[in-house]
Amino acid sequence: MSENTLTSGESSSEHSRAPSPVPTTHRNGEPVTLVSTSKLRKLTQKRSKRRQWFIFGLGGFLGILVAAFFAQQHDVINLEGLMDLNLDTLLEAIPAGIVKDAKDITRHERETVNYDSFTVGLHLQSQGVKARHPVIMIPGVISTGLESWGTEEVSRQYFRKRLWGSWSMMRALVLDKASWKRHIMLDKLTGLDPPGIKLRAAQGFDAADFFITGYWIWSKILENLATLGYDPSNAFTAAYDWRLSCEKLEIRDNYFTRLKAHIALAKKTSGQKVVLVSHSMGSQVLFYFLHWVEAEGFGDGGPNWVDEHVDSWINISGSMLGALKGYPAVLSGEMKDTAQLNAFAVYGLEKFLAKHERVEIFRAMPGASSMLPIGGNAVWGNKTFAPDDGSNQTVSYGTFINFRESNSTQSPANLTVDESHEYLMKNSDTWYQDQVKSSYSYGVAHSKAEVERNAKDPRKWMNPLETRLPLAPHLKIYCFYGVGKPTERSYWYREDRDALVNVTIDTSLTLGSIDHGVVLGEGDGTVPLISNGYMCAKGWRINRYNPAGVSIKVYEMPHEPDRFSPRGGPNTGDHVDILGRASLNDLILRVAGGKGAHIEENYVTNIREYAEKVKIYEDR
Repeated sequence: MSENTLTSGESSSEHSRAPSPVPTTHRNGEPVTLVSTSKLRKLTQKRSKRRQWFIFGLGGFLGILVAAFFAQQHDVINLEGLMDLNLDTLLEAIPAGIVKDAKDITRHERETVNYDSFTVGLHLQSQGVKARHPVIMIPGVISTGLESWGTEEVSRQYFRKRLWGSWSMMRALVLDKASWKRHIMLDKLTGLDPPGIKLRAAQGFDAADFFITGYWIWSKILENLATLGYDPSNAFTAAYDWRLSCEKLEIRDNYFTRLKAHIALAKKTSGQKVVLVSHSMGSQVLFYFLHWVEAEGFGDGGPNWVDEHVDSWINISGSMLGALKGYPAVLSGEMKDTAQLNAFAVYGLEKFLAKHERVEIFRAMPGASSMLPIGGNAVWGNKTFAPDDGSNQTVSYGTFINFRESNSTQSPANLTVDESHEYLMKNSDTWYQDQVKSSYSYGVAHSKAEVERNAKDPRKWMNPLETRLPLAPHLKIYCFYGVGKPTERSYWYREDRDALVNVTIDTSLTLGSIDHGVVLGEGDGTVPLISNGYMCAKGWRINRYNPAGVSIKVYEMPHEPDRFSPRGGPNTGDHVDILGRASLNDLILRVAGGKGAHIEENYVTNIREYAEKVKIYEDR
């Protein structure tokens, strides 16, 4: 089935390529006008050439500011003088033609956003879809802002300011990097707040609708939910401090206790079971909750609690088996985003946050290590084979970390995922090893008996290959994720003897499928296809992982970006930007409105073929 047919008879055939039509009715005294796709396309393309000149000019100006910042390191320019500039001064310095283009582009893009906003919800509203199930959203890493509540002298200047997810973060990072690091890192031994520091997840819809001003995350979904009748009485964002391990989330913040109470209250006040919507790492956190809430001595809900309280789980781009890019982040402070920068940009980044600083920060956020790859060689392959290897591929993805020169303990022979995990543990501090080993498990349970034993071990509760889904036969799971965007799959490393970090991605190596030391495979740009899709396409169809027969539906969405939109437009499949995708919003609203049964599965990749090659089988 193609993506053009979203449901069995309820969506237009062109829905994946254009926003939903809106009814030509009057709302709040203003006419809602139907605009053709061709006209909208003309609007978005009209000033493309002038946009390019504007971006070029503005980029050059910003480049001067960046150069000034790095020049400060050598006392060439005083950065404090630049901080005194106001907007009027900046506008006077920019040529009048560029300023005019900027205003025109801003006005034009605002008109486009206003047109796109709410259209999916209005279309479904016209079909009779309305709010039914309470909706609770569990965001991912980038989606949740962290704000300071510390009152010690070192923190007072940041009180109730966001040190993650706002311009305050950028200002603190530029002007007081040492203090920002001290606030953002957790205590290395306890995995909790350092003495005198108190950072907490921002709450409410404001915590996740925008990352920074202008960079939306959940706002499109909130807009469309509102058109069906959702508001703070029947929709809720369960933001969390993603730096913490799940165990510490409950110890410090009572996160899962509060989430359980909110679900129970939502059901009691509405008379309907809830729909849980999770994104990225939020799907792993929710999977942990489904175990915690049942377990004796933890949530104490018993085996029937999920079935009685949860109607559906919408799993958006869920990194159920981890994100491979999490490994080089904690090993050497790198990923594709840094490896593919040019020499000048790398110099600037090193001046700003050196690799050893990035390694220290990533490791001092134990929650981030939940994103390390799960399933080992059974899922990700061995030295000669990987389930997602292409037919014309000369080097298997199974060798996850590769070294061109293998002549020391720092650069051993090429490593599989299992061997890479051992290598990371051997080459990291004891405090980091202890945090990982006490919080997570990355293996595979090959028998039903092992799965049942793991139900009593919280370290296993984030791993869907070592534990089962809840005993909830009426629960429905929808796996919605993007595909078709090149995604990190393996790496080439070299020794880095002069640095505090002993190895680094070999950015000098670009050959065939290797791009600056990074080998790209299938996925959504952040999470590989196997992590997004294996459990939904095959894993949860194995009896020991889904003994109650929970219904699973997969809907893959190809990455078809609008080249004139910096965020990809209404048909993007990008890991984060997919939250604004028109067809994804349509699917979410249908499930929330009680119409999920009409959604049919949609596969556009070979994930089912890859899944059959994964070395995990039914009990014998």
